[in-house]
Formats: sequence, C-alpha cells, structure tokens
Amino acid sequence: MNKETMTVDDFIRSTKEGNEPPSGLSLTLQALWWDARDDWQKAHEIVQSDSNPNASWVHAYLHRREGDDSNAAYWYSRAGKPVEKGSFVAEREHIASILLGS
Repeated sequence: MNKETMTVDDFIRSTKEGNEPPSGLSLTLQALWWDARDDWQKAHEIVQSDSNPNASWVHAYLHRREGDDSNAAYWYSRAGKPVEKGSFVAEREHIASILLGS
C-alpha cells in the first residue's frame, strides 16, 4: 500500500504490523510511524533531516511528547501551527490524517 491509497486506519494498523514503515511514505510520515512504535530517537533523527513546514509540525509534536515544551513551541511556530494541548495519540493521528490527505 502506498501513501496515495493509505488511510489513517491503514497507517495506524501498519504501526502494529511489520518492522519497517510501508514503502512510499514521506519522511514526516515515517517519523510519525517510528514514534507510534515508541522509537522517539529514530523519529527525531528522520524529521531533523527535513526542513519543510510539515516536518516542523512533526518536530514540534515530538518535542511536546518528549516534554520539552519550549522547544516544541519553537517548532510549532516554525510550522505555523498552534501549540497543541491534547493527547499525543490524537495529535499524531491528526497530523497523519493531514499528511495522508484524508
């Protein structure tokens, strides 16, 4: 399954199956995938290599999840997004939904 046909439910399911993200995912979606697998470090390494606004949004989410609120606020600002306050899972799924175009 590729990004063009993947739904958020497919994305979530893929995080519970296999050892690698599905092929064709953007770097930002790969970072979210690794985060869902509780590999914050790998997710962070991936997102640091990308400088577009969506990468900044994922970067912000990752720092918020880490508990580094001031760094998260910086990255939310770079992404042009408000600082999130809800659950981490809900935010991750929301970002994935947007990135998948769902």
